[in-house]
Amino acid sequence: MPGLFLGLGLGGFLDGILLHQILQWHHMGSDHGVHASFPTTTVPSLEDNTLWDGLFHAATWVITLFGLYLLWAALRNGTRATSRSLTGLLLAGWGAFNLVEGSINHLILGIHHVRDDLGGPLSWDLGFLAFGALLVTVGVALVGTDRRRSRAVAGHAGVEERR
Repeated sequence: MPGLFLGLGLGGFLDGILLHQILQWHHMGSDHGVHASFPTTTVPSLEDNTLWDGLFHAATWVITLFGLYLLWAALRNGTRATSRSLTGLLLAGWGAFNLVEGSINHLILGIHHVRDDLGGPLSWDLGFLAFGALLVTVGVALVGTDRRRSRAVAGHAGVEERR
């Protein structure tokens, strides 16, 4: 579970830093269509978008802190995990972030899209969702192969002990 929350938070950070700040493709309320909450054409709207982007980053920070707390608590209780499982859960969490955020903000609410600077952003939104689904699939596969490996090793160790 810690890896899943860390993936959610870090995936949100990556989205906000890369898409909102570096590439400036969109902000939290920057849809250029009919639902334009805060179009990027005026300074007051950019200020509003900056505020909402900051609140978004604050939320991803809290989620990441919660994931760190869960990781600390698990390690303190003696729980052990492999790097494969942790990586899988990080990827699955990042993908879950993309699927939830992309479905709600891009498709259902329409408050922004991956590329608000384009006339037809639907293909970018669908690509964002497909990438999220790929991350979840790869993450779950990594966790699953790690669990199968662990059972196989434990079963092999049991055979060795009986000899």
